[in-house]
Amino acid sequence: MSDARDQILARIRGALGDVPAGERADDVPVAREYRRAGSAGVDELVELLTERLIDYHAEVRRVPGDQIGDAVSRTCADRGLACVAVPPGLPASWRPSGVEVIEDGGLSARELDAIDGAVTGCATAIAQTGTLVLDGQERSGRRVLTLVPDHHICVVTVDQIVELVPEGVAALDAAVGERAVPVTLVSGPSASSDIELSRVEGVHGPRNLIVVIAG
Repeated sequence: MSDARDQILARIRGALGDVPAGERADDVPVAREYRRAGSAGVDELVELLTERLIDYHAEVRRVPGDQIGDAVSRTCADRGLACVAVPPGLPASWRPSGVEVIEDGGLSARELDAIDGAVTGCATAIAQTGTLVLDGQERSGRRVLTLVPDHHICVVTVDQIVELVPEGVAALDAAVGERAVPVTLVSGPSASSDIELSRVEGVHGPRNLIVVIAG
């Protein structure tokens, strides 16, 4: 381990050999020649996001924008969920009926563990990578809310879907730059694999991710 560390540090020193002593990282412009904006239409974005999410073992349900609550309620019924937690800012029309709904006002991990699932919104969704971005704000909720319960139902409106990662990052400017909130990136149910690449879901978060795409 010590030899490997010494080799790595030696390579770093070699790479920095021609850098002036007073130069700082911000003094040198960074080339950003990658694509920073996509060109796909709404239908293409929805199709790509759906494809990626399903590939990650998530379930996707597409509904009209005025039927979010019904879709969430049906999902809870189909999954046998009797009690769900929601962030304070989740719209009333998105909340399910027929189940107990507990608004998260600082629930402990133990209390969340006794709840069947969580229903949240998101800040944005990146179609290219099939990633839901939660920004800790009113609709996304606290990070722990979506990591402890076994089911996570996430509502994504079509206007929140972007094509590329740089667009997703740009959508977080206010949340991260101004409020310094933690960001959670969700690409399918929580999953891990052992040395033999046997996939195990639910190790570090919910085993079940259901995405309701509305609009």
